[in-house]
Amino acid sequence: MNAFILAGEIGMSELLVILVIILLLFGGRKIPEMMKGLGQGVSEFKKGMREADQPTNNDKKETNTPKE
Repeated sequence: MNAFILAGEIGMSELLVILVIILLLFGGRKIPEMMKGLGQGVSEFKKGMREADQPTNNDKKETNTPKE
């Protein structure tokens, strides 16, 4: 149980080691490309969430039409 508690505590030195490993694995040129793609993905996700919250014209027509 204590191992799970200690795994949640990431200090500055551990974070620095992780960042160095990521830099070595992917290289300095690939990381900006990955971050750009991540940013575009987040933007598309937010756009989709906004569109999902807005009612469409079909929804308005169905709710406003009187039933016979």
